[in-house]
Amino acid sequence: MISEKRLRELEARCGYRFHDIGWLEKALRHSSYTNENHMDRLVCNERLEFLGDAVLELASSEYLYNHYENLPEGELTRLRASLVCEPTLAYDARALDLGSYLQLGRGEDKSGGRGRDSVVSDAFEAVIGAIFMDGGFEAAREFVLRFVMDDVEHKQLFHDSKTKLQELVQSISKSDIVYELTGESGPDHRKRFETQVRVGDHVLGSGSGSSKKSSEQQAAYHALCRLREEGTTCI
Repeated sequence: MISEKRLRELEARCGYRFHDIGWLEKALRHSSYTNENHMDRLVCNERLEFLGDAVLELASSEYLYNHYENLPEGELTRLRASLVCEPTLAYDARALDLGSYLQLGRGEDKSGGRGRDSVVSDAFEAVIGAIFMDGGFEAAREFVLRFVMDDVEHKQLFHDSKTKLQELVQSISKSDIVYELTGESGPDHRKRFETQVRVGDHVLGSGSGSSKKSSEQQAAYHALCRLREEGTTCI
């Protein structure tokens, strides 16, 4: 069980006051917890995740339709996909420190579930579903606008930074992009990887993550932000 104090703490982070705090508690209950405690499988957060996913798609679609009037359907679809994909939602979940509030089974917890993108992104969608059930669409929509649609440009970069960095570098340089693993830390079940991305002798960015792929994505994202900020035209 999560204490009411902890639930109210997360509630404050979410910026929404629940009429029934039980909805939030259910959103934080992973299936590994219910399995381990021999609870009915329907009381984990998976049904709320299903609902939250639908609410998120509608709220994000409405926002993009109204704010990007010159984009055709295909580009709107791609933009929405970049904002509601697993890595981006995990990024949003970490802004709430959502992982630290989850109810996980011991095995899932020990294997690093609190930091796993799939776990925290699913819980984030479940929180959206919980807010919808407790306060309706408008309350859930406000949450989505605050935590998902708050920085569209940078989150679009974050979605597939390696591809976007490759395209940008190829437009200004003939040199290859190299991702170099610079460090590893932590036990086997909770590894952290450090990566640098460079072009020639120029280090463009660095990143860390729970996998080599995620650390490379972070490095590429930081490189993109730096290059755009500096207006770099040559490397």
